[in-house]
Amino acid sequence: MGTSALNKRKGAKPQKASPKKKQKKEPFTAKNPKKPKIVQVPEPSDEEEEEEEVEDLEEFDGGDEEGSGSDSDTDIFGGDDPLQDDNDDDDESLPGSDEDEDEEKGSSDSDSDSDSDSGDIEKKSRLIDRKTLEEEEEGRKELELNIKDESDEFRLPTKQELEQEAHQPPDLSHLQRRIKEIVRVLSNFKALRQEGASRKDYVEQLKRDLSSYYGYNDFLIGALVEMFPVVELVELIEAFEKPRPICLRTNTLKTRRRDLAASLINRGVNLDPLSKWSKVGLVVYESQVPVGATPEYMAGYYMLQSASSFLPVMALAPQENERVVDMAAAPGGKTTYVAALMKNSGIIFANEMKEPRLKSLTANLHRMGVTNTVVCNYDGKELPKVLGSNAVDRVLLDAPCSGTGVISKDESVKTSKSSDEIQKCAHLQKQLILAAIDMVDANSKSGGYIVYSTCSIMVAENEAVIDYALRKRNVKLVPCGLDFGRPGFTRFREQRFHPSVEKTRRFYPHVHNMDGFFVAKVNRIAFFFFFFLFFSEYQLGDGYDG
Repeated sequence: MGTSALNKRKGAKPQKASPKKKQKKEPFTAKNPKKPKIVQVPEPSDEEEEEEEVEDLEEFDGGDEEGSGSDSDTDIFGGDDPLQDDNDDDDESLPGSDEDEDEEKGSSDSDSDSDSDSGDIEKKSRLIDRKTLEEEEEGRKELELNIKDESDEFRLPTKQELEQEAHQPPDLSHLQRRIKEIVRVLSNFKALRQEGASRKDYVEQLKRDLSSYYGYNDFLIGALVEMFPVVELVELIEAFEKPRPICLRTNTLKTRRRDLAASLINRGVNLDPLSKWSKVGLVVYESQVPVGATPEYMAGYYMLQSASSFLPVMALAPQENERVVDMAAAPGGKTTYVAALMKNSGIIFANEMKEPRLKSLTANLHRMGVTNTVVCNYDGKELPKVLGSNAVDRVLLDAPCSGTGVISKDESVKTSKSSDEIQKCAHLQKQLILAAIDMVDANSKSGGYIVYSTCSIMVAENEAVIDYALRKRNVKLVPCGLDFGRPGFTRFREQRFHPSVEKTRRFYPHVHNMDGFFVAKVNRIAFFFFFFLFFSEYQLGDGYDG
């Protein structure tokens, strides 16, 4: 009986379904898109098979003892019939049988295969990410090394290379890199210069590259190169490419800066006080409404005005009940500021030579509530004949100029200015400043001052004009009253100016974040004082080559 049972077990065992058949019967979950890794299950050894057979035999014998069957039962059903055993195994699968164990084992194997596949995917993904990061780091280091090698071995382009570049569209990235390299070499010329190349070679190449990259003509780039060190020159040109901040000037005739700021903030304007040097200025960062069309603007509570336009009026410092002339008044920003400082007292002569600009001047005067101003339309050179000599206390001359300080507002200046045009502007400015001096009363108890300003950074329009006035009229330069700004040039190339010209002030966009500007304050003096000044400064050895 035990032998037949053992044979029965052995006869049923080889007919186990393969794992593939089992997987067909089982509801299998979604497979990974990647080909699953086949895990080989080790086959049991002979000793393990024998142990299984002994365990099966013991279980079978135990079942006979506990069950109600006997040997006759086996004989009645035909003894050892292999076909009957197979049918019984197929039709009735008892719990805990070998078939169920195989199914459970196959299910666990599939689960372990799925877990193993997902683990492999995550591991490979991490390896790919790590490899990508390593490649990016290697590329970055290689790029830095290449740039360093190029920097250490920088050489000026040859004539053939320049000719090839001239026949091709400009490579902006290459130009920018070469500009930086030339600036670096010129900053430490002795150590980094190319053998056989002079400083002039580097400067000429820098001028060509700056002209190509930023769109300047040769004259203007040449003038700027002569005025500034190369590092500062690039900073200045870069600053010209960016717009200056929007500024407002509070009209103190109608409101206070604190109240105006609160009103504009409520309308969605993001602003701050302009700076410590101004008590009426506000700088606007962003606005949800047009700052030139708010009810406060229409009511004349403020004026849209660049920060640099505050400076000439602050230097002029008009007093109440004085007679003041604004020789080039339109559109009225400086005139209305003068009126506010005078609290609408005294009298202001607002002159504008160009008749079409009188409309904007008159409109702003009315909007801002100015009542002490007379608008006139004369050539500035003729004003001494109209108003009379020695007739006023102060004169503000914001002279017509080339506009080389406001390139960020008008990029046409880059290509439209030439040496002849600069000289024409300088000639007109010299005529206007002499007319302004002639109108001022040297014996005025509170005044006798002329403020000259331009939105140009050219020496010919600024220091050269002031030096000309010092030689032609009995005047002296006085401090502008502005505690910032750079002093004016006392020498430029072959030119030598009066030592007091350093009292003038220059303002640059890359330094002060405002338009390029020049301000000078001149005081007209009586003749006897001028005679004394002449002997004290010139006769005693402090003179200059005028």
